[in-house]
Amino acid sequence: MPQVTSSTRPFGAVLSAMVTPFTPDGGLDLETAVALARHLVDHGHDGIVLNGTTGEAPTTHAPEKAELIAAVVEAVGDRAFVVAGAGSNDTLHAVRMAEQAAEAGAHGLLVVSPYYSRPSQPGIVAHVRAVLDATELPTMLYDVPGRAGVRLADATVEELASDERVVAVKDATGDSVNAARLIERTGLAWYCGDDGLLPQFLSVGATGVVGVATHVVGPHVARLVAAWDRGDTAAVLAGYRAILPVVTALNGPGFQAVYAKAALEALGMLPRRTVRLPYVPASDEEVAGLRGVLRTAGLLDPALT
Repeated sequence: MPQVTSSTRPFGAVLSAMVTPFTPDGGLDLETAVALARHLVDHGHDGIVLNGTTGEAPTTHAPEKAELIAAVVEAVGDRAFVVAGAGSNDTLHAVRMAEQAAEAGAHGLLVVSPYYSRPSQPGIVAHVRAVLDATELPTMLYDVPGRAGVRLADATVEELASDERVVAVKDATGDSVNAARLIERTGLAWYCGDDGLLPQFLSVGATGVVGVATHVVGPHVARLVAAWDRGDTAAVLAGYRAILPVVTALNGPGFQAVYAKAALEALGMLPRRTVRLPYVPASDEEVAGLRGVLRTAGLLDPALT
């Protein structure tokens, strides 16, 4: 595991919620996953999140999740933080996912509030504490009400922040104003969970990003964060404007795994854009549109069709 240089960046600064590559028949493609993880770490990333939403965690199975973690940790775990999703609407299932992640060598956990069930705030606290008790791994809370159906209340975040095992939050609420309040109250490391809001979240105290478009603009985002660190706001704005069309293309439709895989395929970083139902792959027309955006952004050779 890379050395933690600051309590404000316990898992690094630039992370992708990495897609999970599949073979043509839908099986787990570990060879491609390892190659992709190495590419990300070679291109601006100091952390990777596995088995999250963009990793199609709801449709991958326990042995696959563990195999993926072990393979990526072996490949890049000495250079980047590997955080594993332990998200489920079944607390016992989430506990077992956390245990398996620890056994596979993960450096930390990402724990989302139970989706679909929409539990009470005390229920969320009890769920997270059960997952925390399963391992000794540092944990990032994941607040994503658009998918979970319930938002973490301020009091819930503050209560969980009192546990030393909770070190960070991935914030996909879109609410940078409330993030500012909670960063001050809790002292937790705050990670922007929406590529398009990164400058806004940095401006209120966030420390980094867990992104999707970062799959293809990782170096650009790393430079943006470095510019913020040195106080060069003009460079931050210029960098943000440069990547915004790509951010919009990969996130706008709301099917991040689908469009991230299509973009990675277009760039030759994935051999195929296979996804598992209920997702369906991006259509040829959608891929053509993505290629146009990538080409305009200077990421795709104009000679390539």
